[in-house]
Amino acid sequence: MAEETPALEFAWLTHRGMVRKGNEDSVGVHPEYHLAIVADGVGGASAGEVASRMAVDLIAERFMKRTPSRVEPRIAMLLTEAAVDEANGAILRHAKQKPECSGMGTTVVMGFFGQGWMVCGHVGDSRMYRLRAGELTQLTRDHSFIQEVVDQGFFPTIADAREYGITDNVLTRALGSAAHIKATTATEDLLEGDIYLLCSDGLTGMVPYEELHNVLSAAGTLDTVAETLIKLACKRGGVDNITVALVRVNQVETAD
Repeated sequence: MAEETPALEFAWLTHRGMVRKGNEDSVGVHPEYHLAIVADGVGGASAGEVASRMAVDLIAERFMKRTPSRVEPRIAMLLTEAAVDEANGAILRHAKQKPECSGMGTTVVMGFFGQGWMVCGHVGDSRMYRLRAGELTQLTRDHSFIQEVVDQGFFPTIADAREYGITDNVLTRALGSAAHIKATTATEDLLEGDIYLLCSDGLTGMVPYEELHNVLSAAGTLDTVAETLIKLACKRGGVDNITVALVRVNQVETAD
């Protein structure tokens, strides 16, 4: 599914993959508000799906109701942190009220695109990448145990940690896991031609960096890019749900 604004082009797609019976990922893209969100739920049964949908919907609602038309990056960062923490609180309350949802949680990654800048916020291991002038950069850093042991110097690379037997799927931060959750936020300048990819780990666990780079660099519509990425992840085994949201900067807006 794709949609455009004068300055930005959006596309998004989600798939349950080749193994899971259901899809616990959720995606929310709101071109009119320059907002894209991806969440990957955990918690068993349908609880993960509930958590991810709540996160996407509540964060979007916070921005749609309370974001002024002209907002500065620092305010957008505060709004991102507040929206994520509010969604976290709602997920905790829902899990307490509904025993079948006990223990549910979700990752989230979001991008809010302003006038010449973008604010990224994330919790967990859902990621954002940027393709700029042929170079693909990961803008987020996973909140995961394997990333932490690498950051702390126990292993030189993620691959070394995996070889030792440490798995990728142990999160150190997720919505629904603590009374308050702080999103990691950052501001990035926008350049014409930038492409931003937001995705769940069902994509990055199956499709390596080099292939992500090749697909994003190929000429084509964002719809085609989204479909190609999903098909690649499924072809590699599709062991998890797969979700992508794409944003292309067609024109950099500037403040009046």
